[in-house]
Amino acid sequence: MSPAPVLEARKHDQSPLHLKTVIMTLVVIWSSVLGNFALARGMRQAAPDALASALGYISVLFDPWVASGVTLLVVWLLSQMLLLSWADLSYVLPVTSVGYVLTAISGRLFLGEQISTARWAGVTLIMAGVVLVGRTQHSTTGEGDT
Repeated sequence: MSPAPVLEARKHDQSPLHLKTVIMTLVVIWSSVLGNFALARGMRQAAPDALASALGYISVLFDPWVASGVTLLVVWLLSQMLLLSWADLSYVLPVTSVGYVLTAISGRLFLGEQISTARWAGVTLIMAGVVLVGRTQHSTTGEGDT
């Protein structure tokens, strides 16, 4: 049997839904990574006593880094909701967990965080899971195909 039918079948798998799922997965990942980075940077700049009261929390929201982080995390939530309407939970959560890996890397590179060997081992395990789950179908119920 020649490989041509297999290649043809793979071409048909690239439906508009699949492309939308890939794009939305990237939006979910990057809005999470960038949102958490901005939030962490802004919160580190906030004075420790700024969070002593509810008013302090509200005032910190006006810090540009914190506001950017919160906005990106709202984008993350909305895009996550949309992605979950198209794809299985058992696909979405593992695949988007690559954001944890990118967040660890951004913390190390841009925030000067020290990451232990044990944490890097955990990051490696997460990446292995992302690779395994990413090779599966995004929807097994057929509900996302409409």
